[in-house]
Amino acid sequence: MDAVTYPDAGVISFVIDRLIPLRIPADDRLAGQFKVKWTPTLVTLDENGEEHHRSVGFLKPEEFVAASLLAIGKVDFETGAFEQAIRNFEDIISNHESSKAAPEAVYLKGVSLYKSTGQASHLKEAYEQLTGRYPNSEWADRAAPYKLLG
Repeated sequence: MDAVTYPDAGVISFVIDRLIPLRIPADDRLAGQFKVKWTPTLVTLDENGEEHHRSVGFLKPEEFVAASLLAIGKVDFETGAFEQAIRNFEDIISNHESSKAAPEAVYLKGVSLYKSTGQASHLKEAYEQLTGRYPNSEWADRAAPYKLLG
């Protein structure tokens, strides 16, 4: 990723604006603490050091940004900051719709909307979007029970 992804202007801007990066050598004790078995491994932590997302392997610049947005959204989602999570997931859906992160973003946006409003219709909408845009994704399969909602 040093040769392709990290030098990309969009990645540089994203990292400066949205992340607090920390690079740890594979043989460092922290790599062991976070169970890093392969490089590159990107681990996203919250402010308390709790892990919320992990990417293993090479990511092209556009996938790096989408995966990082997903990771940030998952931190927000798992800490109950649903409005912020929804904004991050919408960014992926709107600006990175062909990324590998997009189907999960659609799913988690629906769940975030449900959790923040209590309206199950958001879950069914997520299912419909997933089957329309990403019908072969694992996230469409996971959302399948939502088709039964009224």
